[in-house]
Amino acid sequence: MYDIEELYEAESPAHAVELLQEHPEAHIIAGGSDVLIEIRDGKLAGCSLVSLQKLDELRGVRLDEHEAIRIGPLTSFSHITADPIIQKYIPVLGEAVDTIGGPQLRNIGTIGGNVCNGVTSADSASTLAAWEAVMEYLGPKGTRLVPIQEHYVSAGKTSLAHDEILRAILIPKESYENCYGNYIKYAMRNALDIATLGCSANVRLSKDRKTIERLRLAYGVAGPVPMRAPSAEAAAKGKSALGRDGGVNEEAVNAAAKAALSDVNPRTSWRASREFRLQLVEELAKRTIRESLRLSGVTL
Repeated sequence: MYDIEELYEAESPAHAVELLQEHPEAHIIAGGSDVLIEIRDGKLAGCSLVSLQKLDELRGVRLDEHEAIRIGPLTSFSHITADPIIQKYIPVLGEAVDTIGGPQLRNIGTIGGNVCNGVTSADSASTLAAWEAVMEYLGPKGTRLVPIQEHYVSAGKTSLAHDEILRAILIPKESYENCYGNYIKYAMRNALDIATLGCSANVRLSKDRKTIERLRLAYGVAGPVPMRAPSAEAAAKGKSALGRDGGVNEEAVNAAAKAALSDVNPRTSWRASREFRLQLVEELAKRTIRESLRLSGVTL
């Protein structure tokens, strides 16, 4: 059924790195939801695999000694959604990965695989970008920390070297504390579909809950890699969260959404035209920012 030359079982993260050095032609397999399909389709027929399946230390979510949220790359989408730490601090990440495929895929697919395949449509990627995730790589020279903006190099390519593995995804405390977010995936179907565009926002208000202290806004499929929208973020910073009627400040929301258009570069594909995606960039920004403000305590 699957044309696989060799399968090597890593006994530890360090052993996985050793195997990748010994077998430079080998590919990593974690959940297998991408790799096995490519083998079956012939793109990777006859390949060798380094399996991470035995590495339970790469599963789960915990707070580290700095109170950063540490997400193991082998954690399945289903476990991300159900995890109490995710539900408490960044429930939007669980909501984002819950839009991926169907239940079977979410049970086997891993968040590490989702970000390491390098595709811009990965549903976890824009939320991780908006929450300023840091990738922890392990390689022959030890550990290196890579901000998610530097993790993505080009379409389908990351800065992860062949003889490195992703050991953890870190969300620093300053990136999640008192932040509230929302993710919207626009697709042609409500399930089992790839995003036409994804948009993730999070907002932190001032202590008196009247001012937008900071906005983080990120997109998938708005360019070759998942990307932040710094112009939109700057447009909202320091603005009143409240409008004249006491509800959401729609002027600030609209200004940020409009500014996002200068940050993105979507393309025309068989899924949607560039022009339609630009409409989505602005509209989804309005909706995600507005909902993030509501979650922060601002009455709509």
